[in-house]
Amino acid sequence: MLPLPPADGDAHLIEHAIDSTEVLRGHFLQVKRDTVRLAGGELATREYVVHPGAVMVIPLLDDGRVLLERQYRYPMQRVMIEFPAGKLDPGEDSLVCARRELQEETGYTATEWARAGVLHPVISYATEFIDIWFARGLVAGERHLDEGEYLDLLSATPAELLDWCRDGTVTDAKTLTGALWLQNVLRGDWALDWTSAA
Repeated sequence: MLPLPPADGDAHLIEHAIDSTEVLRGHFLQVKRDTVRLAGGELATREYVVHPGAVMVIPLLDDGRVLLERQYRYPMQRVMIEFPAGKLDPGEDSLVCARRELQEETGYTATEWARAGVLHPVISYATEFIDIWFARGLVAGERHLDEGEYLDLLSATPAELLDWCRDGTVTDAKTLTGALWLQNVLRGDWALDWTSAA
């Protein structure tokens, strides 16, 4: 059993920014370098990426398979297998983004949606969060990929996906988290609150 938090809560862990410098402003990412005061009074530097947030969709096909993508990821210099995902536009609702990304990247729309949770893929150096959505009642349609976006679609059984996670075929953090959610939802351990896509 974990110990109870101390009476002062998390005060003994919190770092406070005393200065912030913008190192880079890119197309959609920003890099900052902050000077912070640690809980013990010492000064330290924190460099991190400011990210607008994103969504990931776990599309459930009627035959029990899940829909996945293969996409070249330049920083990794390899093709990765992952669930459909995309970044939030400024002020965009998470479900609106999930519906848009699913349709644009795969051509599918869904009749039902359920928000599973949120993940923070790189907590040590980025503000990025990814809202996790499940989609079912999929209806095939036409893809509308962004200019310069190239990806292949594939489907897999949940067992195949878990095997790929185990053997290193899938290493993408959001997809690994999605596989954990999928496994627990299918086993009935984690419940989802489904709503129709009106």
